[in-house]
Amino acid sequence: MRIGVTGHTNLVPECIPAVQAAIAEVLAELGRPLVGVTCLAPGADQVFARAVLELGGEVEVVLPALDYRDKLKPHQLAEYDELRAAATVVSVLPHMSSGRLAYVAANERMLASVEMLVAVWDGVPAQGKGGTADVVEQARASGVPIHVVWPPEARRRS
Repeated sequence: MRIGVTGHTNLVPECIPAVQAAIAEVLAELGRPLVGVTCLAPGADQVFARAVLELGGEVEVVLPALDYRDKLKPHQLAEYDELRAAATVVSVLPHMSSGRLAYVAANERMLASVEMLVAVWDGVPAQGKGGTADVVEQARASGVPIHVVWPPEARRRS
């Protein structure tokens, strides 16, 4: 089964184990083979990718732009590089620079290729295009089933 992800990039580190366990619980109930499709953003996307890999699934990465890695903070590079190296497929959209347009395009590509969306989302309405709530709205509009994951321990940095 092909599963996509959207979620907050600003999860507090203390909640990561609970979020990963909640994602793993959802994924464990799904059909095999399991393929997780992600933009590999820090936070929820990377937690999802790790959960997919730990369950023996494959990860496919859709990168929004050529400079995507360059936009990450130095402390985010090691995990990004590790998960990207573990991916079976990495596609890069033809945008030169990361930004709303590139993120929207990457999310559209991801949604078009999956059977279900896992949303690590606190339920706060969309603040603009390309964010978690916007992707949830797009999934609803296109008929992609959504499973929201937000365990009681989940928190975002302000």
